[in-house]
Amino acid sequence: MLGIDRRAARYAWTVALVLLTLYLVYVVRRTVFVFIVAVLFAYLLSPLVNLLDRFLPRRPRTAALALAYVLIVGGVVTAGILIGARVAEQAKSLAHNLPAIVGKWENAQPGASPSIIDKYKVQIVDRARSEIAARSTDLISTLAQAGVKFLTVASSLIYVVIIPVLAFLFLKDGPAMRVHILSILEDGPRRTLLDDVLADLDILLANYMRALVVLSLAAFTAYSIFFPIVGVPYGFLLAAFGAVLELIPMLGPLTACVTIFLVAVIAGAHPLVVLIFVIAFRMLQDYILSPHLMGRGVQLHPLLVLFGVFAGAEVAGVAGTFLSVPVLALARILYLRVRKARSVVRADSVRAG
Repeated sequence: MLGIDRRAARYAWTVALVLLTLYLVYVVRRTVFVFIVAVLFAYLLSPLVNLLDRFLPRRPRTAALALAYVLIVGGVVTAGILIGARVAEQAKSLAHNLPAIVGKWENAQPGASPSIIDKYKVQIVDRARSEIAARSTDLISTLAQAGVKFLTVASSLIYVVIIPVLAFLFLKDGPAMRVHILSILEDGPRRTLLDDVLADLDILLANYMRALVVLSLAAFTAYSIFFPIVGVPYGFLLAAFGAVLELIPMLGPLTACVTIFLVAVIAGAHPLVVLIFVIAFRMLQDYILSPHLMGRGVQLHPLLVLFGVFAGAEVAGVAGTFLSVPVLALARILYLRVRKARSVVRADSVRAG
């Protein structure tokens, strides 16, 4: 009567609702990120919980969850005592000795380093000294505002407690949550599609978290064994640095490799040996371990991964970079499942016709 097309109005309402949802997610993005990290942490613990649950068949699942948390906390504390103290000691030593190391390398005779490094020695030295000066200024500023910084850190520490609690609830009530999500839709193609997507998402997150942990541990083990052998100083610190950056797709390992090579050159280690080792280790990680561990679900082209990493960094910084790969993999799952569902419906209609 008023010239309003119902179909166009329905599409406009759908678009408005989607935009409103995206805006609300952006407003509460910090809370959403905390919940996502809790879900990933739950997937990290799920293999251990399932293993303990099989050994405690007559106990409720809560018992396996509690025992898994005790083992994880004990392992983290033990690792912090054995590794963290040594890493902190080497970090303190590096911060104290870095100006002298850089000065010694600057005054070294040409030819002591690879020619390409000698070519950019002045720029590297200037950059290193500016970073040292900046960090010293930051330290003075931080000490002057110690009270404010303490409150900020204290408020952030709340998430250290919240994330394990949320992960505990996800592990405990995960199957029931899945049933409730599926119950939203009636039996039919849409419910089947949602069930398939949830199953693929479960495999995706399990494989992704397992791969991240194993790749990070492999990097730390390989670096901490190799660096002392070839005389690279601060081996434990560099190994921990490389293990942490392994959690950031593509850019993290690249940053770690460049940093390790520069430290080896400046410290007077064997740069060619370090370079050969780093290249060989990256080939092992990227072309053997990573594809095997990721398995089905995280099959993304490197160009798409690079786009996701840079886009995630633009949108949400380090958090966006960390979540870029699972988000892209989820988008791929949705696309493939929707396309498959449409092809099935089309085939059924052809047979019926």
